[in-house]
Amino acid sequence: MEKRKLRLEKRSVKFLRKLPPKQQMQVARSLQILEENVRPQDSKKLKDIDRWRIDIGEYRAVYWWDEVFVQVVLIGKRNDGEVYRKLDRL
Repeated sequence: MEKRKLRLEKRSVKFLRKLPPKQQMQVARSLQILEENVRPQDSKKLKDIDRWRIDIGEYRAVYWWDEVFVQVVLIGKRNDGEVYRKLDRL
């Protein structure tokens, strides 16, 4: 299988830029892994929608993919429900 291209929505890039450098690198590395493996061990399909989530330390990323791209829809804090509230508003 060919490697997919990673795309981040504007709000994901904005969140990523606000993180401290160490966490920024941790999240970025984990997202790059999605280019080759869209279903890593800690990924989980979200109920009722065609989106997946991956936990990255204290953060969570919501994404989907097709044959060409892995689209990161949202990144947020893992320990609160804010990620899902934002996702409901999309």
